Amino acid sequence: MQGTTVKARKSFWKDEAGAVTVDWVVLTAAVVGMATLVLVPVATGTESVSGKTATYINDVPVGFMSE
Repeated sequence: MQGTTVKARKSFWKDEAGAVTVDWVVLTAAVVGMATLVLVPVATGTESVSGKTATYINDVPVGFMSE
């Protein structure tokens, strides 16, 4: 009985099938983290530019203006 348990443990520790899954999880987490780091400043910058553009357009006189 004990010989089977030792054999099963050795087989478990030598099996690398789950290691690939762990690698993909870590790689995916890294990509998501990097995308977040890039997208947050871009979204904030876009919001700022669109706000400035709206302010400029609102301040431009258009059409006939009587004095």
